Amino acid sequence: MSPTVTINKQRKIIHVDMDAFYASVEQLDHPEWKGKPLAVGGDGGRGVVAAASYEARKYGVHSAMNGHRARELCPHLIFTKPRFDRYKEISETVRAIFLEYTPLVEPMSLDEAYLDVSDYASATMVAQEIRAKINQQTKLTASAGISINKFLAKISSDWDKPNGQKTLAPNQITPFLESLDVKKFHGIGKKTKLKMYHLGIYTGKDLKAKSPSFMARYFGKSGNYYYNVVRGIHDSPVIPQRIPKSVGIERTFSSNLSSELFLEVKLKELAENLEKRLQRNKVAGKTLTLKIKYSDFVQQTRSNTGKLYLSTKDLILEKAKTLLYQEKLLNSVRLIGITLSNLNNKNNKERLKKEILKNEQLILPF
Repeated sequence: MSPTVTINKQRKIIHVDMDAFYASVEQLDHPEWKGKPLAVGGDGGRGVVAAASYEARKYGVHSAMNGHRARELCPHLIFTKPRFDRYKEISETVRAIFLEYTPLVEPMSLDEAYLDVSDYASATMVAQEIRAKINQQTKLTASAGISINKFLAKISSDWDKPNGQKTLAPNQITPFLESLDVKKFHGIGKKTKLKMYHLGIYTGKDLKAKSPSFMARYFGKSGNYYYNVVRGIHDSPVIPQRIPKSVGIERTFSSNLSSELFLEVKLKELAENLEKRLQRNKVAGKTLTLKIKYSDFVQQTRSNTGKLYLSTKDLILEKAKTLLYQEKLLNSVRLIGITLSNLNNKNNKERLKKEILKNEQLILPF
């Protein structure tokens, strides 16, 4: 489909979300698992579910759940380890499809992205075409949400999963948001939901009735965000490439480590992988932070900012080892991580700003 450029532009945003992506890829590559409860992740004492198939979700299994708990809910659950190289391969295929339609693609993860398709006559038809191409080229399904901003598109993409889409046109926004349970609002987590329920805020209509001062008093800086989005106001544009504030990596061990020498070996592995991530992002950093989580779940961070930018595994490892030996360990260690911040990416900001198309929000057909 070719874009139809109009004089009066309206921002039209599509949010595309692959359905149970990691689990669906595994079922695609292992046909014997198709239609069966499947979890990507670990089922050991410290294993965590990274993704669950829709068959597993029927038993209450979901991402971020402890693997042991998932096994209790679904004794016949199939566990498989993640294969990120394979997921990235398919993700790149999907992203190439997005770029056939618009350069304004903002990836949020391997399995979801925002697209600005304001120059097209029908965002709904574009979303249908994209989903059809994804299925044709990958044999996987995706869901999509279409509306005037990213917040509304995100909510809409969750509405008809899996393998569905929902368009929220301008004249539908107010009644839709007013009838929506606040727990469905993107950005309202479990704790905030319970706090709102306690204050008598159950629906968007209840939320909309609260004043700016009320929202600020009970929800601080987030109050202004909630006040705006319940009115359909969310002006954040689609940014083709995010500027990272930090780049990091961490690992949880299958058994606790108490020897600093063993931790050195793990730091070397982390430094090698962090170097690759820095190269992909084309950045380096001056501030290195070492994260240590002990067996009793006490967490400690040790940071150092130098004069030079770090980007190679050798320099990263050298700085990380210095922080490791800075003081004695408090206990045996279950997790260790390295993060680089204070990055050299400030010069990219002006370039990225020029890539963002700003469109006025007018009430036009979708």
